[in-house]
Amino acid sequence: MTEDFTATLPRKRMSAGLLLPDERGRVLLVEPTYKPYWEIPGGTVETGESPHAAAAREIHEELGLTVTPGRLLVTDWTPPRPGRTEGLHLVFDGGLLTPAQIAAVRVPADELRSWAWSTPAEAATRLSALLARRITAAARARAEGTSVYLENGFPVS
Repeated sequence: MTEDFTATLPRKRMSAGLLLPDERGRVLLVEPTYKPYWEIPGGTVETGESPHAAAAREIHEELGLTVTPGRLLVTDWTPPRPGRTEGLHLVFDGGLLTPAQIAAVRVPADELRSWAWSTPAEAATRLSALLARRITAAARARAEGTSVYLENGFPVS
């Protein structure tokens, strides 16, 4: 029996999230209980799961909402660092939430402390520098109708 060559290739961790803006230019951020900074709704892509499906699953788990992810806004590769493997992080357009969806938001107390709409300035203070770069790029890509490739949160031309 021949061994599958692809089984010997490096593995990358992967995450998928949703950019959820409002009409006023703010984005929805969540405050995890297990990290010192905020994030957009999303999380780890599980084995055998597509990033698109992971983004939909995570928004349901984190906010109790059923949202179909839209187009891909950002692909961001992050290099390895001590205690972390390299990663690939995808941000999809989550679209505008309806008033009914906003009223229905529920966060799991064991995973999230809270959620909030954040202006770009507020997001810059709540997010890590890497996440702030990624979310700024995602908001710009959404506004311009494009998608962008980043490395460690920086555009690559």
